[in-house]
Order: sequence, then structure tokens, then C-alpha cells
Amino acid sequence: MYAVEVRHHIMIAHSFRGAVFGPAQALHGATFVVDAAILSEALDENGIVVDIGRLDEALKAVLAPLNYRNLDEVPEFAGRNTTTEFLTRHVFDRLAETARAGALGREGRALHAIRVTISESHVARAWYEAPLW
Repeated sequence: MYAVEVRHHIMIAHSFRGAVFGPAQALHGATFVVDAAILSEALDENGIVVDIGRLDEALKAVLAPLNYRNLDEVPEFAGRNTTTEFLTRHVFDRLAETARAGALGREGRALHAIRVTISESHVARAWYEAPLW
């Protein structure tokens, strides 16, 4: 399996509901490092998985509406705990739309899966990975 991966970061604020979250129930900030990998079983005729520049721009576009935001105030997330795990799926879903549409410089059906990893710190991270089809 081949992969191309890009990285960006976002700075957010949020709070959680539920005793399991302890002090994180209060409003707090986080800087997340977000990695997005596109996986393919074969390279195209150019020797690539996808165009890395297009993937880079796609990840930036997915993250832009979240950056410097209080996620508690994002209508799309109303009533949800915006945990790291939850956010990995959110980013995956947006990137999957782009990949399936062929907007990464390669026909979407040629791509196998996407993995989104969000690192909270140097010791903790979560990821979501799933096939595109």
C-alpha cells in the first residue's frame, strides 16, 4: 500500500459534557496537529498516489473553518463532544468528498483509503481510517 501524507495544525477552544472528562468539562484551548494520508494500492502513470499540492490545499480548506474557533459555537457540532476522535472523522468525511470527486489529481476510484490522525500532544493522538468505497 502506498500513501501520501500532509500535515497542518489548528488552534481551537471547546468544552466537554460528561464526568469522564473531569477538568476538560470547562472551556479550554488546544492546538492540534492534523495529518491526512491518502492510501492507494498502486501508483498512477506519473508515479504518484495523488498530487501532494492538491492534498495540502484540501486539508487546509477542511481545517480553515475550525481554526481559531470555539467549537462549542459551531452549529454543525451542536450537542456533540468535539473530542479528538470525533474530529478525526469530521476531517475524514470532508477529505473523502474531495477524493471521491477526483479533485486530488487522480480519479477517486483509484484511491483505497484515508487516514486522519490528530495529535493532541507529543504523547497522545487519535486517528480514523476507512476505505473510500
